[in-house]
Amino acid sequence: MADFFPDLERLRLLVYTVGVVVGSLLLGWLLKRLAFWGLSAYHRREPSLLAQSVLQHLSRPSGWFFPILVLSFLLPLTYLDGRALEVARRLVETALLATFAWGLVKTVDVIEDLVQHHYRLTDDDNLRVRKLFTQLQFVKKLAVTLIIFVATALILMNFATVRKIGTGLLTSAGIASVIIGFAAQRSISNLLAGFQIAFTQPIRLDDVLVVEGEWGRVEEITFTYVVLRIWDERRLVLPLNYFIEKPFQNWTRTTAQLLGTVFLYTDYTIPVEAVRAELQRVVQEHPLWDQRVCVLQVTDSKERTLELRCLVSAANSSRAFDLRCAVREQLVGFIQQHYPESLPKTRTLVEAPDQPFTSAPSEY
Repeated sequence: MADFFPDLERLRLLVYTVGVVVGSLLLGWLLKRLAFWGLSAYHRREPSLLAQSVLQHLSRPSGWFFPILVLSFLLPLTYLDGRALEVARRLVETALLATFAWGLVKTVDVIEDLVQHHYRLTDDDNLRVRKLFTQLQFVKKLAVTLIIFVATALILMNFATVRKIGTGLLTSAGIASVIIGFAAQRSISNLLAGFQIAFTQPIRLDDVLVVEGEWGRVEEITFTYVVLRIWDERRLVLPLNYFIEKPFQNWTRTTAQLLGTVFLYTDYTIPVEAVRAELQRVVQEHPLWDQRVCVLQVTDSKERTLELRCLVSAANSSRAFDLRCAVREQLVGFIQQHYPESLPKTRTLVEAPDQPFTSAPSEY
């Protein structure tokens, strides 16, 4: 009977401790629900991008952070003592650091939403915006990496064993740094190239490039590579060093405006002025022409054909390509309909001989 009461007392303390832990978690969950319910009500009454972004990105991290935060405050109220309390405290601190880092990473997404809403990337003349977004993407990746690195370091420093291992590793840091430096030489050079691209900006997000004979737009810039979205929806992946060490074409370096050329090859009898007038009529009626340049010139005369070059302008490369196709199609149709005799042809002149042809006499 005497042994029964100590067991009952231990059971009571265990139930009380479990109740404190569960109650702390429930209280934190209720605080989170109350805070986000109030923010959601405010957003319904006065729509706000900040409130919408916080509700979208921080709801899940807060669902873990608030309960663990309340538990960390109420943990001393439990009857845990000695080693059990120390283990529980370390576990709670680890979970608190992890959820807090998760919340910081999602906060970076909230900031990105605010910047992207303020600046529009879909405008035709978006050079300044593309500069900002290129820097923002690189800074975001760097900030997330630093948050994860610092959080991991703080979590590991909570354990004495890891601290001892770290102290031992520091004694050989000189040799290790040399080995790591040789092993990660390419990665470090790519990282430095990333900094250079982010702030000197030979390329930016949504830039139109011609690389390795492929035309496409910059879709993503990471720490180590660039993803180019080719016009036919393929993806060309290139290391960052490529854009530092090799030449490439950037069609949107300073402005998105572009000149497009259309070459026509016709017979020498073509009336150039009539084709020039038709070109002006075509582009003036076309919505893709930006009214800057419309020129037709005879740029070459070959043995059998004249080379006519039509030069037209558009707001960006995509419109310039479509405008070139339309001009080429309509001018070819115009020549076929009105001047079919001026299409490329090959002439053959056959002259009659002065004397009639006679066969050589036969020899017997």
